[in-house]
Amino acid sequence: MFKRRPLRRGPHLFFIILSLLILLSSNAYAGFLSRLLESLGIISGREAPAESRIAEGLREALSVASVNAVKTAGKTDGYFSNRLVKILLPESISRYEKGIRILGYGNELDSFVVSMNRAAEKAAVHAVPIFADAIKSITFDDARRLLSRGDTAITDFFRDKTFENLYLAFMPAVENELSNFDVTDKYQSVAKAYMSVPVSGKPELPVLGEYVTSRALEGLFLIMSHEETNIRKNPSARVTDLLKEVFGKGR
Repeated sequence: MFKRRPLRRGPHLFFIILSLLILLSSNAYAGFLSRLLESLGIISGREAPAESRIAEGLREALSVASVNAVKTAGKTDGYFSNRLVKILLPESISRYEKGIRILGYGNELDSFVVSMNRAAEKAAVHAVPIFADAIKSITFDDARRLLSRGDTAITDFFRDKTFENLYLAFMPAVENELSNFDVTDKYQSVAKAYMSVPVSGKPELPVLGEYVTSRALEGLFLIMSHEETNIRKNPSARVTDLLKEVFGKGR
């Protein structure tokens, strides 16, 4: 009588199973993956764009958002009349604003605030090539992680990654405009009034160029975040074919 040989579970079985998996993955798994991505909101009933296209799309979204931000902030009253980005008195001065006005320096305070915002508005246009150069740093891995995150995820990531370098590049343009609008002279008048307030232990005043550059750049990023949200939520804001492809016509 012949004995039944046990089933051998060697290399042959492994290759048979692997072949079956490959055959199944071409149809069933691909369909499952598409349905999963669609249910998560990563794609909308369409083929997901390649990673390279996603990266290009995120760079383009940042480019559109940065240009629109500069257009918004760079016009007259772009900072001054926008309560979200208006450059206000430094905190150390605003803390004693009432006392400074009582001393008769109200006009100097008002003129100083206007001149800071005017300088920022004029400097804003210089941010476009600086942003454009920094946007190139967005990688495939960055894009894959950021596409399906929050409404301002791209701008938030970009700000965290590039703020210091953008700040250093943007400061010369801001300082040049501060000079053109006599902001430094106005600041000296305000500083004199500040020192006249009869209170001990007042904090030191910030360096003017550093303060205005920081506030101006923060304002641009805030406007950019609103532009990103618009691109994500409003199909009409996707003004290029690439933005439509990556963010989806119905997303």
